[in-house]
Amino acid sequence: MDLYRPLLAKVLFPAFEAVRGRPTVGLLQYLHTTERWSIDALRDLQLGFLRRLLRHAYTHTAHYREVMDLVDLRPEDIEAVDDLHRLPLLDRATLNATLNTRLSAAPPFATITKMSSGTTGEPAVVKYNAESRHWRDAGRWRGYGWAGYEIGMRAMHYWGAGPKVTSFTKRSKASLDHALKRELYIDCTPRSDAALTDAVEKFRAYKPNVIVAYAAGAAALARFVNAQGLRDWRDTPVIVGAERLWPDDRSEIQRAFGPAFETYGAREVQLMGAECEAHDGLHTTMETLIIELIVREADGTVRIAKPGETGEVVVTDLHNLACPLIRYVTGDLAVQHAATPCACGRSLVKIGPIEGRITETLRDGRGNPVSGLVFSILFALISSEAKQFQVVQRLDGTVQLKLVLGRGTVVTPATDKAVHDFAAKYLPGVPLVIELVDEIPLTAAGKRRVVVVEK
Repeated sequence: MDLYRPLLAKVLFPAFEAVRGRPTVGLLQYLHTTERWSIDALRDLQLGFLRRLLRHAYTHTAHYREVMDLVDLRPEDIEAVDDLHRLPLLDRATLNATLNTRLSAAPPFATITKMSSGTTGEPAVVKYNAESRHWRDAGRWRGYGWAGYEIGMRAMHYWGAGPKVTSFTKRSKASLDHALKRELYIDCTPRSDAALTDAVEKFRAYKPNVIVAYAAGAAALARFVNAQGLRDWRDTPVIVGAERLWPDDRSEIQRAFGPAFETYGAREVQLMGAECEAHDGLHTTMETLIIELIVREADGTVRIAKPGETGEVVVTDLHNLACPLIRYVTGDLAVQHAATPCACGRSLVKIGPIEGRITETLRDGRGNPVSGLVFSILFALISSEAKQFQVVQRLDGTVQLKLVLGRGTVVTPATDKAVHDFAAKYLPGVPLVIELVDEIPLTAAGKRRVVVVEK
């Protein structure tokens, strides 16, 4: 019997959260109730949170007071969630430029600062208060729970390694935290046969109850397992994110491990949508966010996407009062889902599939595939100097790293060495050249291709 699992789920985790003043467990129980409310009740809940957010933003932030005055709008004028369209969109450049003027002059104040990984070529810096963090944590656990991942289970995270932690104390603390929470982390970016074999061996030894992975990483590992005929284990659900889950990849994952569950999120707001057991679109976290899919018309007007139509993802964080994020344009694209009841019985609005977050696969000197997302991890290390980046792998295999630097900044020798060391680790045998450019053009669809592989 696995005696530690109920101990962690029922005693240790609740106590850990309670000691730190985090109401995660209570919020998670609440979300399991609200997910089956009627859609009208959920919209009323959103409206109440939205009115609170706008009142606070108007009263205590310089940016939103100016914005609402310009459009002659007051918080009390909002009578329905759809009235949100009366406020302008917040693009990434404006998000970063208004960081200080969106900060609240009254409690709650920002306690957490995050930066997006830069998968759209330009990172976003966000600050938020503890309440927003608590809702995010509960929403993530609920979404993962639809895939069968419950607190206390052993989980293998096949994810990006992230920046290396040099402090022994921090490394030890992280290792202990992962051990107590039963989380095994494996870097998914190296995809040579040796790296994939190592991942399979660790999977076998750890015997996880669930896998959490980059979509392309899970698919690459699954294809390796299937090609080598390695599967000798029971079904293990695989929760994927960071990239779109393509039908062929889903089939490979299911054959190699078990059912795949797609999720969609961003560091700015964490989990935005997750797939349930019906596998028919992604339920959005309505209690935490308002998600709009918008279409820009040729005349400059903006409308909500119709069912089956692709739109830009726009999100409002209902619980971030410290540095409000209202109608933020994420840079992602998603398909509007029809407003039909889900077979699972949950009423939460669905979107999907997610489009526009596909990262091309690079090749190292031996021809082994390497996820292009690895450079998003690198960008976090050099973001103080570089504003945007693009990775181009030429036909001869050479990799060109294009950087748009901030005003008055230069690539220091230390940064140059860090970039080349990083490339040598993940793309061994591949020459890398850093090129400074003034801008990185967008595609015709308005997207900035972060990874370009010449064909």
